[in-house]
Amino acid sequence: MSFKKLGLSDALLKAIDKKGYTTPSPIQQKAIPPVLEGKDVLASAQTGTGKTAGFTLPTLHILSQGTLLRNRPVRALILTPTRELAAQVYANVKEYSEFLDLRSAVIFGGVNQKPQIANLKRGMDILVATPGRLLDLHNQRFLSLDKVEIFVLDEADRMLDMGFLRDIERIMKLIPSRRQNLMFSATFSKDIKKLANGILNNPVQVEATPENTAVEVIEQKVYRVAKGLKTGLVIKLITEGNWQQVLVFTRTKHGANNLCKKMAAAGISAAAIHGNKSQGARTKALAGFKGGTVRVLVATDIAARGLDIPLLPHVVNFEIPNIAEDYVHRIGRTGRAGASGEAISLVSADETSYLRDIQKLIGMKIPMEIIEGFEPDPNASTAPIKQGQRSNSRSSAPRSKGNSSKRAGDAKNRKPKRSSEGRSNNRGN
Repeated sequence: MSFKKLGLSDALLKAIDKKGYTTPSPIQQKAIPPVLEGKDVLASAQTGTGKTAGFTLPTLHILSQGTLLRNRPVRALILTPTRELAAQVYANVKEYSEFLDLRSAVIFGGVNQKPQIANLKRGMDILVATPGRLLDLHNQRFLSLDKVEIFVLDEADRMLDMGFLRDIERIMKLIPSRRQNLMFSATFSKDIKKLANGILNNPVQVEATPENTAVEVIEQKVYRVAKGLKTGLVIKLITEGNWQQVLVFTRTKHGANNLCKKMAAAGISAAAIHGNKSQGARTKALAGFKGGTVRVLVATDIAARGLDIPLLPHVVNFEIPNIAEDYVHRIGRTGRAGASGEAISLVSADETSYLRDIQKLIGMKIPMEIIEGFEPDPNASTAPIKQGQRSNSRSSAPRSKGNSSKRAGDAKNRKPKRSSEGRSNNRGN
């Protein structure tokens, strides 16, 4: 099937051709037609499947066919959970709308709001935003949402993980009840279906791949290792394998910072990306990683969500996640667009039950190895790490009291989160 057969306008086809795309991905083939028909859509698709074009292309088509309103009020609102994803979605909107008379803008926290306000005052048809900054600027009366025709909720599952449910509910009250709704999520969990029931009207449900399945082209491997030897092992693998671009996942922000320091001491260029990093630092780290000046990017789940890193060859789970579905999200960063990829997991004794859950979810036993000199501790407890418990190696420094009190304060204001990171600040996104 070609993009032309999907019913998109000539201006969009010209932009698609300029980007070098010829055939729509499965999620695009399934999602674009019902969106063009004006139907609500609930789609299951992970980052890297072409899902962004799956909602931006038909949204642009619909808006371009309509009447431009005076002063350019927001007609399409795209909500994303993270700053990085917002920036990437906005970049896609700009590229695909190159030959259309449509304006777009992006707003997110962590940066000065004045340039964003200036863009809003000029008027725009499409707004890409994170919840915190959107509500902030709306409360300051710098924008209105009463003309929204299309509402897109991207990565809805991560929105819930990050505690954005209340913000989403507030935003829903600010937009017209008569509108078209599009919701994209990596999984169709019970919570997602409950959220969808409150937003979507008789939605068309589409899936790009079977739910919660690992990408088949990814080579997966587990190394059993003592917790205190993980740092040495990952440095050995990167150095001896001459890996030049590696995305490493840790369970906590402190763990990411600590591992980066150890990498630097071993002569490996590394940068951390997590919720406590400023937007400038996160952007610089990602740019360095994509450009080759940063060899290793160490990230937490939430910070890495939505990162678009083409042809990433290696993903390492320094600590495997305690939520099995997050493993699928992590390894999905590699093995994209038909390319091969490798996902390595370093598993200590206390992570055994997590590994068991992951293998049950993906329906396969992951090949396991033990490297001489990095053997697992035969006396270590196999009891799983409790929620919020420090999961770094024994050389890690304790967490500060300030961070603990901040997490305690956050917990009073929203439901418990599955990730130990969560949102560091409601308005920082």
